[in-house]
Amino acid sequence: MTLVEEINKRRTFGIVSHPDAGKTTLTEKLLLFGGAIQVAGAVKSNKIKKSATSDFMDIERQRGISVATSVMGFLYRDKQINILDTPGHKDFQEDTYRTLTAVDSAIVVIDVAKGVEPQTEKLVEVCKMRETPMIVFINKLDREGKDGFDLLDEVEQKINLKACPLSWPIGMGQRFKGVYNIYEKKLVLFNPHGKQEDIIEFTNLDDPELINHIGESAAEELREEVNMIQEIYPAFDKEAYLNGELNPVFFGSAINNFGVKELLDCFVEIAPKPLARQTEERIIQPDENKLSGFVFKIHANMDPKHRDRIAFLRVCSGEFKRNTNYLHVRNNKKMKFSNPTTFMASKKEIVESAFPGDIVGLYDSGNFKIGDALTEGEKVTFKGIPSFSPEMFRIVHNADPMKSKQLAKGLSQLMDEGVAQMFTKEFGGTIIIGTVGALQFDVIQYRLEHEYSAKCTYEPLHLHKACWLTSENDTEFKEFTQRRKRDLAKDKDGNLVFLAESAWQLKTMQETYPKVGFHFTSDF
Repeated sequence: MTLVEEINKRRTFGIVSHPDAGKTTLTEKLLLFGGAIQVAGAVKSNKIKKSATSDFMDIERQRGISVATSVMGFLYRDKQINILDTPGHKDFQEDTYRTLTAVDSAIVVIDVAKGVEPQTEKLVEVCKMRETPMIVFINKLDREGKDGFDLLDEVEQKINLKACPLSWPIGMGQRFKGVYNIYEKKLVLFNPHGKQEDIIEFTNLDDPELINHIGESAAEELREEVNMIQEIYPAFDKEAYLNGELNPVFFGSAINNFGVKELLDCFVEIAPKPLARQTEERIIQPDENKLSGFVFKIHANMDPKHRDRIAFLRVCSGEFKRNTNYLHVRNNKKMKFSNPTTFMASKKEIVESAFPGDIVGLYDSGNFKIGDALTEGEKVTFKGIPSFSPEMFRIVHNADPMKSKQLAKGLSQLMDEGVAQMFTKEFGGTIIIGTVGALQFDVIQYRLEHEYSAKCTYEPLHLHKACWLTSENDTEFKEFTQRRKRDLAKDKDGNLVFLAESAWQLKTMQETYPKVGFHFTSDF
C-alpha cells in the first residue's frame, strides 16, 4: 500500500464530554462494534468486576472516572480507527487540551437529561479554536430527558455549533422505540433486551407499513418531526462539516449499544483523514515522504510490574519505522526504537511501521517532554501544545523517610506526564506541587504509593500564580532575585519561577521591575 493509501485509510479522533455523559461507555461500544473487544465493561457497576477497557489505571477503576487519556486502535470497514478517550473531569482538562492537538476530528457526547454542561462548553471551545470537525452524539435515550429540539437549540446557542440532525429519536425513556436514521433513510428499532435490533429501510415515512412497527401516534409524531427537521435545519454538506461549519447530530444509548453503529458507519464515511500540522517553521503535510511527529502525552507505569514509561507520539508525516534512527529535535540527538507499540488501552503490541494519524508508544528513559518533535533530520517545533500555570499548590512532605529515593523518582516521573508541575524553593529546598485541579493531588498520592511504594502528605499553600522569569536587564533582575529570594523556586527543568502570593503582589512586582518578564506558561 502506498503512503497516500495508508493516509486515506486512517481516522483519528477524540471523544470529549462533561463527566458522566457516557463517554467511556461510548468508547467501549465503538470498540465492540470494531471487534477490538468481546465484552464491554460496565464503568460504574461495582457488581461487575470488569471495568471499562479504556480506564486501565487502578484509581480510575475505583472512582469510575477517566483520569488519563487512553489510546485505542481497531480496523472497521477497511479503515484504521484510532480513538483517544479523554478525561472528562475538569481537574484533568490540561491532559484533554493536549490530546486534542493529536486528533483530526472529535465526537462530543451530551447527556439527554442534562444537556450541554460547562465542561462540554470549554472543550468544544478548544476544538473550535483548532477548527476541529465535530460530530455530536446525544446519549442515554433509554432515560427520560430533554426534548430533541430543545437539545438542538442548546447545541446551537450554548456551544455555538450548527446542528444537522442525521438521526432522530422515536420517543425516549419508557416510550423509546428507536431512531430514524436520516442519513441512510432507515428505521432502527430499539430492543431493550440486548438482542440484535431490527433495521428496516424506510425511504418514505408516509409508507403505511410504518404504523405496524412503531404504532400510529409514534408514526405520526415521527413524520411531523422529520418534516420540521428538513425545513429548519440545513441538509448535510460534507465540505461544511470538514471545515468545522456544520455539525452532524446523532441520538442513541451507548449503554444499550443503540445508535452507536449508525454513528460509526457515518463517521468512517465523512470524518477527515489525517490533516496537515502547523509548526513554527512551516506547515507539514501528511503525504510528505519524511517522518515527523510530536509527543503529546507521557505516561509512567503503563504496566506497574515493569516500571515502563511511554511517550505517545502522533505521526504527522511520512512512515515511522522500527529500529530506524530519528532526530530528537530538542536534544539534537539521534534515537532509535526497538519496540515501538500500538495500543488497545493497556494492551500493547510491537509495531513495525506507523503512518500519519497513528499514535505510537515509545519506551522512554526520560528523554522526552510533552511537545517534543521527532523527525528524519529537519528541525521543527510543533505549535499549539498548551502548558498552563498551576492554580492550586501544596507543599509535599515525605511520609516515609526510608523511601526518599522512591519518592524523588516517583515525583520526577509523574511530573513528566504533564498533569502537575513541581517546584523546589531556592530558600530551604521545600518541594511544592502545582496543579490545575484538586483531584490531581489525590491521584499523585495514590500513584506514588501503589506504583513507587512511596508515601507523601500535603500541606496547603496559598499562592496566586507561578510565573516563569526572563530578563532584559541583568542589574534589575539581580536586584529582584535578591529581594524576593523567599518567593523563588526552580521548576523540574531548572528554570527560575516566581511564586506570587497574591494578584496584588504580582502586579506590584511587574510595575517595580518592568525589565523582568513574568510568564504564565513555561513555553514562552
